[in-house]
Amino acid sequence: MPRVARVAPKGYIYHILTRGNNRQNVFKAEGDFDHYLEILWKYKKEYRFLLYHYVLMRNHVHLVLELTRDGGSLAEIMKGINLSYVFYYKKKYKHIGHFWQDRYKSIIVAKNNYLLACGSYVELNPVRAQTHVDPGDYPWSSYSVYAYGKSHPLVDEHPIYGRLSSNELIRRKRYRDLVKRMMKERNGMKGVMFGRILYGNSNFEEKIREVHGIASSIRSRGRPKKDAKREK
Repeated sequence: MPRVARVAPKGYIYHILTRGNNRQNVFKAEGDFDHYLEILWKYKKEYRFLLYHYVLMRNHVHLVLELTRDGGSLAEIMKGINLSYVFYYKKKYKHIGHFWQDRYKSIIVAKNNYLLACGSYVELNPVRAQTHVDPGDYPWSSYSVYAYGKSHPLVDEHPIYGRLSSNELIRRKRYRDLVKRMMKERNGMKGVMFGRILYGNSNFEEKIREVHGIASSIRSRGRPKKDAKREK
């Protein structure tokens, strides 16, 4: 069956997940991470999207980005990034066969405290994977931008972060404290994030459903259950 077209309206923030096929590693050396960031930079300039949070793990990538009204579509952006990296990887490692696992997954994220929670969830991936105890020790994420004020040309600080405090040092500390609280709730968002298409409060989800006709969660594939048929 042909794939259903993905609805991704502009002006919204998206949490994107892209995995290696069969969860194989997509980054083998430090230069691979660097090259992926260079590709991100290239398409960020071309399609004028805003990048708020990211983490590059060995076998998958998380991005939190906003589509601008005058920029490219989510499909254009992800096609450009994913294909460019595939060409690089296959040429370097003589890789044959599928590289990315299916299509990327995406969730629309509300521009409020849900965005902070989503960003910290993304940056805590190295901790959840048990490769690092402190997210600040992992070099391939946006954590240090928010937690320590490290400048990074790829990352656009979103306005929700600015609301933590008008004082820069206090703002960074509050972000670190937020991430620490998330660390204590290791599985707080695990299994929830990518069972959904929208991430926000009920008012936000209702608005998206009414305006764009997007359901709040991913429907399971296959035939409906017998009970569901009787309810129709």
